[in-house]
Amino acid sequence: MTLYVATSNPGKLRDFATAASGSNQGATQIQILPLPGLSAIPAPAEDQPSFSENAILKARFYSRRAPGQIVLADDSGLEVDALAGAPGMRSARYADDLSFPELPSQSLDTRNNLCLLEALSNTAEEERSARYHCVLAAARDGEVLYTADGTVEGRILLAPQGTDGFGYDPLFYLPEHGCTMAQLDSATRLGLSHRGRALAALLRKLNPTD
Repeated sequence: MTLYVATSNPGKLRDFATAASGSNQGATQIQILPLPGLSAIPAPAEDQPSFSENAILKARFYSRRAPGQIVLADDSGLEVDALAGAPGMRSARYADDLSFPELPSQSLDTRNNLCLLEALSNTAEEERSARYHCVLAAARDGEVLYTADGTVEGRILLAPQGTDGFGYDPLFYLPEHGCTMAQLDSATRLGLSHRGRALAALLRKLNPTD
């Protein structure tokens, strides 16, 4: 079975491919590919009020561009309890939303991380519970087939630690591992991926007898 993912983000594609390879133990072999011609397709407005609704909107939209194929789309982000779930769906644009100062040599990830630290500057570390949350939707010809969720629980540190991963990984501490996502080796980190967990749950629905 070939599934097309409506993303060009290398981190997301890596997470999905790793999760799919771990599922290739049954009769149905899963292949994950980026949606062909994605860069030429005008993106839909992600204006829905939840991860689930945005994922469904994108899956329906992009599946119409690949007739007969199953297309996956996700919406995901970091939810911090002390910030009432923010940055949430705005995780990739958090610093821009809050007009956080930008330095010429600063990456978007670094800027978002610094913005999050400032937002939590008056919050004790033990009160910084958070999770990575992903909702993945599968659609064909504009019709939704299934959705699935994946989460990873942790907390936000007072300062970044580690240089691997992407997004908020240097701040996202995993108590059971005693380190941040950015300090884990790549195999362990990919095995913990909220996107990977969402895909694994979705594949169980697409292949219930495997």
